[in-house]
Amino acid sequence: MLVTDPPQVLERDSAGWEQAIGGVANRAAVFAIFPEQGAPYLSRTALLRRRLERLLGPRAQPSRLLHLGEVARRIEYWPTAGRLESSLLLYGLARRYYTDDYSRILKLRAPVAVKLILTNPFPRTQVTTRLSASESIDFGPFVSRDAASEFEAGFLDFFQLRRCQEDLVPSPDHPGCMYGEMNKCLRPCQMVVSEPEYASEAARVAAFLRSGGRSLVDSMRAARDQLSEELEFEQAARMHKRMEKVSTLLQSRGELARDAARLAGVAVTPSAWPESVKLWFFLDGCWRAAVTFSLAVEQGRPVSLDRRLREVVAALPEPRRVSLRERQEHLALLASWFYSSWREGEWIAMPDLGQLPFRKLVNAIHRTMQPQG
Repeated sequence: MLVTDPPQVLERDSAGWEQAIGGVANRAAVFAIFPEQGAPYLSRTALLRRRLERLLGPRAQPSRLLHLGEVARRIEYWPTAGRLESSLLLYGLARRYYTDDYSRILKLRAPVAVKLILTNPFPRTQVTTRLSASESIDFGPFVSRDAASEFEAGFLDFFQLRRCQEDLVPSPDHPGCMYGEMNKCLRPCQMVVSEPEYASEAARVAAFLRSGGRSLVDSMRAARDQLSEELEFEQAARMHKRMEKVSTLLQSRGELARDAARLAGVAVTPSAWPESVKLWFFLDGCWRAAVTFSLAVEQGRPVSLDRRLREVVAALPEPRRVSLRERQEHLALLASWFYSSWREGEWIAMPDLGQLPFRKLVNAIHRTMQPQG
C-alpha cells in the first residue's frame, strides 16, 4: 500500500445506512464499499457524504443509477487532500482487491519516452510507451507523444545516429536514405563505417541521455573555448550558437523528462491532517509509502525542519523489488499528476536521495501547507 494511514470504518445498522452516513464529513476521500461477499466497490470523490447518500441512501423511485444499499455491509474510507494522494491510494487498493483487472479499472495512461535500443547491433531510437527489460535507455516521461517526437528529432540533429527503424543488413548496394545524403547519419547500412565506429557514436548518444544533455553541452563549451584561444572567432561563434540550440532543446523537454532509470524526487502535497503535509518519495522507479510530515511544535521545543527532514530521509525503508510492469505504472501515476492541469503541491527533483536539496524542500513545505481553520 502506498498510503499507510488506517481507514475510517462505517458499519451498517438495523435501520440501514442513513444514520451512519449522516455523520460523515462532506469532503474529498477514497472509499471502498464491501458487500457480504466478493470484492469491494472502489472509487474516489470530492464530496464523500453526498456520494455515499446517492449510492446507499433510500431511493424515492426506480433508477438506472448504481445503488448498493441492499448489498453493502461495511464502508472504509480515507480522507484525502489532493489528487495525487487519491490516485496512489486508489491504485494500491485496486491492486489489492482486483489483482488481475486493476489496469482496466484504473485506466492508466502509459508514459511516453524516447528509447535508445542498445541491444541492436546498430542502435537506434524510437518513441515508445513501454519500458524495456533489455539493455536500453528510456528517456522520459514526456507530456505527449508529439513532445517526445520533437525532442527525438531535435537531439538527433546533433548526432549521426541512424533514424530508420529497420533491422539493418549492411551492404554497399543498400539504397540509403536522405539523412545519409545530408550527412546526418553515418550510413552503416551502406557499410560506410564499421560496427565499432557506429557503436562509438551510439555511446555518445547514450551519454547525452544519461547525463540529461550535459555531456554534449560540456563538449561544445570546451570546443568553443579552444577555438577562442586559437583566435578562430567565427567558428567559436558558430559553436556557441549550436550550444544555445542544445540548451533550448533541453529546456523544451520539461522538468520531468530524463533517464527514467535515474528519475528521483519527492512530491510535496497537502495533507488531510492539520498543520502537516504529505511527502511522497519517488525512488528506484517507484513511489514509496507516504510520509505525513507535521509542522506542529511538539512539547514546546522547536526543532529545525532541516534536521527533522534529514531524520525522515534516514528512516526511509530499503527499496523493495518491483516488476517492470509496476515500475511503468508508478511512472504513469507520476506523469499523470505532474503534467495535469489540476496538479497540487510541488515536485522537487534530485539526482538521488543522497543529494536531496533540503532547503528547496523546506520552502516547498511552507508553500504547500494549507492554512487551517
